[in-house]
Parts: sequence; C-alpha cells; structure tokens
Amino acid sequence: MTSLPAIVVVHNQYREAGGEDTVFEQETALLRARGHTVVEVVTSNEQVGSMSLGRLTGDLLWNRAAARRVREAISSSGAAVVHFHNTFPLVSPAAYYAARRAGAAVVQTLHNYRLICPGTLLMRNGKPCDLCVGSPVAWRGALHGCYRNSRVQSAGAAAMVGAHRLLGTWSREVDAYIALTPFARERFLEGGLPRERVHVRPNFLRNDPGPGEHEGDYVLFVGRLTEQKGIHTLLEAWRRLDGGIPLRIIGDGDLDGRGFGEVSGVEWVGRVDRPAVLEAMKSARALVLPSLSYENFPMTVVEAFATGLPVIASRIGSLPQIVEHEATGLTFEA
Repeated sequence: MTSLPAIVVVHNQYREAGGEDTVFEQETALLRARGHTVVEVVTSNEQVGSMSLGRLTGDLLWNRAAARRVREAISSSGAAVVHFHNTFPLVSPAAYYAARRAGAAVVQTLHNYRLICPGTLLMRNGKPCDLCVGSPVAWRGALHGCYRNSRVQSAGAAAMVGAHRLLGTWSREVDAYIALTPFARERFLEGGLPRERVHVRPNFLRNDPGPGEHEGDYVLFVGRLTEQKGIHTLLEAWRRLDGGIPLRIIGDGDLDGRGFGEVSGVEWVGRVDRPAVLEAMKSARALVLPSLSYENFPMTVVEAFATGLPVIASRIGSLPQIVEHEATGLTFEA
C-alpha cells in the first residue's frame, strides 16, 4: 500500500482559544485519522507579553527561529505540504520561504481578513469598512488604530503585510489559499491575491454531535461578547420582546452584561466548555447571530446545523451564503 504524504501544519495559537484553534485541532486530527503523518509546528501568543517591542516587530516581519522549525519539521518527516493556519505574529511569512526552499508546497487557510485589513474584521466604528482593501500599504487602518485600538500595533500589522506584498510573498510564495466562503474569496481577490490560487472550502466538524430534541424554551447566543458580534443589537431586540422569549447568552468578553441594565428574559451563562455548548444547542429553539462585521465561517453555525438547530443571522458578509433564509434559518438586515 502506498503511504500517504506527510504534512506539516503550522499555527500560532491565540491567548484565548477560538474558532481558528478549533479548526486547526480538528483538521490535524482528521488528517491523522486518514493515515497521514502530521508534524505540528505550534507557537503561542502567551509569549508576546514578555517580548520587547523591537523583538516583537522583528519577529512579525521575519522570524528566523520559526522558519528554522518549519525547515527541520520538513527534513525530519519528508513532508510534501506545509499547511499554515495563523502565522501572526510569531511565525511570520519567513516560514513560507523556508517551506518552499525545502521543496514543500505551501497552503494558507484564510481564517480572517488580515491580509487585506490590519484589524482583520473589515470593520470600523461599528460598520463594514473596505478602505484598506487593495491598498499597497494599509495606512488608513494604522491611522485609525483598527487593530486592538492601537495605532502602533495597527502600523506593525500593516507594515508586515505591505512589506511582503512588495517582496511578492503573497503572490509567489503561497501555492494555494483556502477561503472559507465565496464572499471571502471575492474580498481577497479584490485585495490582490492571485485568482487561480484562491480556493473555497468551508469549515466542518470532524465528529457529528447528532441531532437534538430542541424542546428547550429559549433562543441561544454563543460567542465572544464584543461589539462586532452585535450584542447591543441582540439586547435591544430582547428589550422589545419584554421577556416574551427567553435568551441564553454563552460566552465572555468585553461586553459581559455590565452597563446594559436589566433585560427581561436574558440569562448570562458565561463561558462553558464545548460539550456544554453542544448540549445547549440540542435543547435550544434557535441560534441567533446578529453580527455587525463580515463573519468568515463561524464554527458556531456549523455546530448548530449539526444538531439540527436553525440559525437567525444578520444578512451581512458570508452569513447569507451559509444560512438559507426560511430553509435553514432566517436572515435579517444588520
């Protein structure tokens, strides 16, 4: 029997695990289950807090240590493909060059919009924004402090993308990009990625949780409690309902219920583990996703559909391509 090719997977983990980390873990597990040898090259943003600004900026632009780790992983495994998930900020595009020089193909999943937006969300002041799309250097994003509300950090992100655009990294050193939806693909093409190299493949679940009974008398929200997720929209809707339909909010973040006052019918659950989320989905009547920004392909929607839970989502970005109005849920104007 012909052995399957070895694959190196590269990921810069976030301080707080999210959808990208979940996709990384599930894809890696699935590749192994199908017989591939998989070598992980993983770094974590936990290191960032102890780094000087100079070192962090240097690693953001060109991290020799990360490139060396990728090169060694290819050498030890004979991998034919290196699949990158997140490279920001501690892997850097230097690892692409290392992979290509070692004879491996480079694949990059586009989990967010960082290559065309320093803030990664294509959003500013609570609304979609495309000022930096197609710009050689995203100076407007730096000026507005779109990344973490910091002009310094935004300038660093913009400089990294702009420098590697000038070097031809994005057009020459990546063999294939994976966009998660047709909507996202079109945004990246507008931003200058080569059309023939950007492919669409949606997120997925490796293990089917099975359908639920959906007999719970509540609607569910699951996600980070941040402005772009539309928490204000959600709570305003529930104020109008005046307790008519119970709402459970699972998650934590900057907006955790403080400052909103009492909203009848709303239960703030906080952050729970994934099995508890799936159980809540199996019982709920609907999942609500009132995002204000261009969501890419939320794992919460994949999980909801897997349990048979309809999704009520704002009609923005990729969401109307994922949620079919009056078939798998409902969509509304953001």
